[in-house]
Amino acid sequence: MMATTVFLWLRLGSVAEQYKTALCITGLVTFIAFYHYVRIFNSWVDAYEFPKGIDATELGEKTADPKLTGIPFNDAYRYMDWLLTVPLLLMELVLVMKFDAKEAQQKSATLGAAAALMILLGYPGELITEGPQLSSRWMFWAASMTPFVWIVYTLLVGLKAATEAEENPDVADLIRLAQKMTVVSWCTYPFVYIIPMLGAKGSGAIVGIQIGYCISDIISKCGVGLLTYSICKAKSANYVKMED
Repeated sequence: MMATTVFLWLRLGSVAEQYKTALCITGLVTFIAFYHYVRIFNSWVDAYEFPKGIDATELGEKTADPKLTGIPFNDAYRYMDWLLTVPLLLMELVLVMKFDAKEAQQKSATLGAAAALMILLGYPGELITEGPQLSSRWMFWAASMTPFVWIVYTLLVGLKAATEAEENPDVADLIRLAQKMTVVSWCTYPFVYIIPMLGAKGSGAIVGIQIGYCISDIISKCGVGLLTYSICKAKSANYVKMED
């Protein structure tokens, strides 16, 4: 995440002025994610510890497993990260598309609000990973899927006219790829969310959720971020040609 941030901000000078905001936001997304991943990592380390002063090979696998320290693992860092970065992710896509300033502001506001609602509705269910209340997780999943489906529809269908309006077919193809990559990476989140409801329990469920979310974040933030840079670069080259 941090390497992507450094690359994007160092490349600000290589894009035209009107695309620098999009590139700044793209780098800000991965910078915020970097900070929260450090906090997630530290919280994970604090929550578990391996037996000390013991030869784990002699005691066997079960005894050598990490034990709870009593400090709870705080997954709220991830949701706080999403609450900040997901609206920005959508904003960066809108800013590289063919909208006037007023329309871009309106699209960014509506998509950002929908993304924030999606995350807020999903968070209470994330706190339930086992026990008799696990069925409630389905309720929060269904609630968060409502704005999720609307955002996916908007990316694939609602913004189609703006994508088709691009004069350069290569730029249009890059924007379509960014939209599809965003949707594909996002579609992994609902499946990761239901891991505990599919029978996974205890550490298996928690580790599965964390790995799944990490992979999705890398694709949706670093992958789409670098693709946004490619779009900014291509559109800047067209802008220079038009001026010449």
